[in-house]
Amino acid sequence: MGKLDGKVAFITGAGRGQGRSHALRFAREGADIIAVDTTRSVDSVPYPLSSADDLAETVRAVEDTGRRIIARNADVRDYAALEAAVGEGVNALGRLDIVVANAGISSPAPTLEMSEDTWQDMIDINLTGTWKSLKASVPHIVSGERGGAVVITSSLASTVVNENMAHYSASKAGLVMLMKVMAKELAPQNIRVNSVHPTTVATEMVLNEATYRLFRPDLEHPERTDFEEAARTLNQLPVAALEPEDITETVLHLVSDAGRFITGTTQFVDAGGGL
Repeated sequence: MGKLDGKVAFITGAGRGQGRSHALRFAREGADIIAVDTTRSVDSVPYPLSSADDLAETVRAVEDTGRRIIARNADVRDYAALEAAVGEGVNALGRLDIVVANAGISSPAPTLEMSEDTWQDMIDINLTGTWKSLKASVPHIVSGERGGAVVITSSLASTVVNENMAHYSASKAGLVMLMKVMAKELAPQNIRVNSVHPTTVATEMVLNEATYRLFRPDLEHPERTDFEEAARTLNQLPVAALEPEDITETVLHLVSDAGRFITGTTQFVDAGGGL
């Protein structure tokens, strides 16, 4: 018996990182998956975004568990593409019970020096893109009349202040109130809404030169070991960065029956980074 037997989950940013980890674990727990990611580039983002091969690997990994997956190339800024992908997935898989709005970007820059595009891309993807993802998907949970669960990926940066992260922190803090309002609106339909707030996680969004420079501005060409040295000082527990699977454990708890009375909460998975 899996914790999600018979359920269907929609996951954004599923091509790699936390999104792929969630999709794979949910499938192992008995869920079928609707997955989206985008191969579009974003000029303000200083690292390569997900590729078609990345999403294909998520498909392969989920199918290897014996579960079904409908995966589509869709940018969270494109509501019509999201609506089409979710609709196709629900038609094929028969229902929708879980939504994990996980897609996001990072582009460190000083507040008064960043370009308008850098600010706007961040808000459009991390905040507005999350709202579009929920608008395209959650009505399918409502119409199913079985209740369900929504998890929004926020960040420790929603409450802990770091330089060069104003746009990122603003987007992630905005997600908290989006979550809380939706939790109140959807409670009568027995749909729970929560947010997760990781510290640094070892994914492509963190493991890149721009992030290394953010953590080690004292070095001209910092590498991963330099980043990890600095990151360890931010967490109270002796770890530089969590693994995607560490976040998946909390997300799984929130969307499974174990979390059936948890809603409107901010779940920090931060190794004590907020202390």
